[in-house]
Amino acid sequence: MTAPLVDSIYPILADYYPPDQAFLTHRNAYELLIAVILSAQCTDNRINQVTPALFEAYPTPEALANASLDAIKVYIQSINFFNNKAKHIQAAAHSIVSNFGGQVPDTLDAMVQLPGVGRKTANVVMSQWFKQPGIAVDTHVARVSRRLGFHGDTDPVRIEHRLKADWPKALWSHLSTLLIFHGRTFCMARRPACETCIIAQQCPSELTC
Repeated sequence: MTAPLVDSIYPILADYYPPDQAFLTHRNAYELLIAVILSAQCTDNRINQVTPALFEAYPTPEALANASLDAIKVYIQSINFFNNKAKHIQAAAHSIVSNFGGQVPDTLDAMVQLPGVGRKTANVVMSQWFKQPGIAVDTHVARVSRRLGFHGDTDPVRIEHRLKADWPKALWSHLSTLLIFHGRTFCMARRPACETCIIAQQCPSELTC
């Protein structure tokens, strides 16, 4: 069932949504990593508003690692949970400097060793910057893939492994990005727009969410 479903929905989604693109503004792996950490439970637009000044002040992991927490908080105080996030991004910067020679590690296993970096964050960076196939399971990917019948799980790691088993590796990164677009556009958590959904005919959950 899963292979035919992927074959039927992927062309529709890929045609409807813009070409694969980053949601978070960045110029290098360090900026993307920090932006993704900050984006937890916050909109991409808000993160894109605060990161330019943050990265102008702290353009490298070394600069961020050596900054005071109070100084970092000034730049991100408009986002939610900024106190904890300031600690997380500084701890990640410290680890990059101390353990990886000042360079963001380029493997998933190494990246998840950084404080505050889980598999979702690491998969985003690996996929968008290092161009390695990966599936970043955020709330949209988890919800849309569940409604499409790919899994019945709630654990992001198990969902990631299930989707990797079901989806062609070449589509991991792009299809997960498309599901994020779709979750924001049609398949919202509350009141999904099933009546106008572009893949309603392929969806086993149509009108039952």
